Amino acid sequence: MEASPSVSVPALPPHGEGAAGDRAVQQALDTAWPADLDPVDERHLLTAGRALLRADATGAGRDQWPNYFADSQHGVAPAFAMARFRIQAAIARQDGARDRAVVHLVWAGTDRGGTHTDGRITDLHFTRTNPRTKEGKPAWIPQSRI
Repeated sequence: MEASPSVSVPALPPHGEGAAGDRAVQQALDTAWPADLDPVDERHLLTAGRALLRADATGAGRDQWPNYFADSQHGVAPAFAMARFRIQAAIARQDGARDRAVVHLVWAGTDRGGTHTDGRITDLHFTRTNPRTKEGKPAWIPQSRI
C-alpha cells in the first residue's frame, strides 16, 4: 500500500503576531484556493473587496457604495478606527459561475472598547454586471448581505 503524498501547508502565525504574520496568512490562502479568475478581474475584485470591508468596518468610504450601505447602515457608528484596522490577507475566486466571485478577507482590528483580534474572516460576494465598463475595467458589483 502506497502512502499518499503529503501536502505542505504554510504554518499560520500565532494570534497577536501583528503585521509580521500577514505574509504567512496570505500564503496559506493562496495555497488553499488556487487562482481561477482572470488576473484583471482578480485585481479589480481585490481592490473593491478591500475598500468595501474597510468602509464597512471603519465607516470611511461608505459613500462609494451607496447601494450596499443603503438604509441599514445610516446612523450606525463604525466599530473600528482606521488606525486600528488592517487587512492581513485577501484572495478573489470564482463563486460557482464565471460571473460570480467571492473575495475572502482576513483582517485584524481593535474595537472602540479596546479589544484587539486578528484572523477575522469576511467573505464578500460580487456579481459581474457587464463584461467591461466604458473605461475597459471589469464591472463587478457587491451583493448585499441580506
